[in-house]
Amino acid sequence: MNDTNTRFKVLLVYPNFMMVNLLPTNIGILTAVLRREGHEVDLFDTTFYRTAEKSIDEVRVDNLQLRKFNLGAVGIQYKNKPVVEAFLEKIRNFKPDLIGMTCVEDTWPQAKMLLAALPAGSRPRVLLGGIFPTFSPERALAEDFVDYICLGEGEEALVDTCVALKKGDEPRNIQNIWTKENGKIARQPMRPPLPLDEIPFGDFSLFEKERFFRPMQGKIYKMLPVETDRGCPYSCNFCNAPAIRELYKSSDSKYFRRRSLNNIREQILYYQKNYGLEYSYFNAETFLAISPKEFMAFSEMYSEFSHPFWCQTRVETIDLEKLKTLEKLNCNRISIGIEHGNEDFRTKIIGKTFKNTQLFDAFRNISQTSIPITVNNIIGFPDETRSLAFDTIEINRQISADSINAFYFVPYKGTRFYDMCLEKGYIAADTQTKSLAEGSCLDMPGFSSDEIKGLVRTFSLYVRFPKSKWPLVKRAESFDKEGNEIFLRLSEEFREKYFNA
Repeated sequence: MNDTNTRFKVLLVYPNFMMVNLLPTNIGILTAVLRREGHEVDLFDTTFYRTAEKSIDEVRVDNLQLRKFNLGAVGIQYKNKPVVEAFLEKIRNFKPDLIGMTCVEDTWPQAKMLLAALPAGSRPRVLLGGIFPTFSPERALAEDFVDYICLGEGEEALVDTCVALKKGDEPRNIQNIWTKENGKIARQPMRPPLPLDEIPFGDFSLFEKERFFRPMQGKIYKMLPVETDRGCPYSCNFCNAPAIRELYKSSDSKYFRRRSLNNIREQILYYQKNYGLEYSYFNAETFLAISPKEFMAFSEMYSEFSHPFWCQTRVETIDLEKLKTLEKLNCNRISIGIEHGNEDFRTKIIGKTFKNTQLFDAFRNISQTSIPITVNNIIGFPDETRSLAFDTIEINRQISADSINAFYFVPYKGTRFYDMCLEKGYIAADTQTKSLAEGSCLDMPGFSSDEIKGLVRTFSLYVRFPKSKWPLVKRAESFDKEGNEIFLRLSEEFREKYFNA
C-alpha cells in the first residue's frame, strides 16, 4: 500500500461490448473526480479487443437495422493481443492500489474473465460498481476476486474508498459501499445523490483517440456524450429506472435530477475545446420530458452551437412545435422506443401507457420535418406470442421511420420483468443474460428462442416489404442453408431500396 506521501493509484476498467464505440459517461466522470482529489488514474478498456465473433453493430448491420459503415476509415481496428494478456500487462506496468471496475449484467462474464486472471496472492483490491452489482450485490461479492461493491452512484463513494485504503483502513463504514469479511457482508446505507452541477464534466483523456468516433447514418463522427440529466420519470417493467428510484428513497432523495442549462452549455464548450467535439449525444433517458418553458430555454441556449446532435425520447413528449425547433437546432436523429405494437399488451404488461393514436399523431408531426427517426422495438417479452409480435411489425408498417431496431428482450435483475420471468420459470436464478442483440435467454413454451431469433433477423423485411413477399421472408427466418441464402438476397434488395435513398 502507498504511504501518505505517495499518490494512490487507481486503474479504472471498462469491460465493454466489442467495438461499441460510444464513450461511457461514468468512466469520464470518475476519472475527473479521482484526478481532482490528487489520485493517479489509468484505464483499461476492452472495446477494441476481439471478445466475440461479431460486434453488436455488425449484427445490427446484418439484421438491416444499421447502414453499413467503415470504422477503419478513421483508424479503428482490433488490437492484436488477447484481452486477458493485455489486462495483466496493464496491471504489471501500472501497479494499481485499487481496481475500479464498472459493469452491467451482460458484461459481467467478461468482467469475471478478467478479474479471475489476477494472481490470487498479489492482486490489487477490487471495487466493482455499476448496475450489475447494484442489483446483484451478493452474487458479485460471492466471487473471491471482488473485495467491495458500490451500489448506485460512485463519485463520492469511490473517493472515500481510496482515502480509507491509502490510510491502511478497510472501507467498512462508507455509504454505498458493501464489504465482506470472514464470509459475512457488511451493508452500508445509501448516501443522497449529488446535485448534477456539482459533478465535474467527463475527463476522456485516458481513452485512445479512436474511441471518440462513432457511426451515425453510415457516416463517422467525433461524438461525445453530453449529460443533461440522470434517471427517468417513467416506470417501464423492462427497465431498472423504477428500482433505482426505490433504492434512493432510503436516503430520502429523488434520483431523477437535471443539470442546469448553463452547466450543460459549459459542458459542451469544454468538450469542444478539449476534444474537438463534432457531434453531441444527449445522455438522457427521455430528453424531451421537460416543460415547454424548459424546452424553449434549452433551444435558446443551444442556438449558439451548430454541430449536430442525437437524443432519445418517448412518444408522449413529441409535438410539432418541438420538432420544428429541434430541426432548426440541427437535430440529426431522434430515437423513440415503441417496444410493442399491441396497445393492451404494451400498457398492461410492459408498462408503457401511450395510445396508438398518440403514436400515429407523433409520426404525422415527424413527417413534417427532415429529422431521421430510429424506432426501437423489443421481441420476446414474457408471455408474448408470435401473433403479438406481428402486432409490433404491423404498427411499424403504419409509420415512417428512417431505421428500425428489433432487440431481444432481456430480463435484467432489478426489473419487474425479472421477477415475473423467475416466477413463471422462463429463467433460472443463475441465468446469465445476453446483450440486446445476441438472443433470447427465456424458455417460453409458446414462443421459442429460435422463433424469436428468426423474427429479429427478418423484422425489417416484414416491416418494409409488401405482404406478397412475406412467404419468402418467413422462409428467411430459418438459419439453414436455404433460409440464409434467401435472407442475403432480400437483404441486398432492402439496402438498395431503403438505405441508399
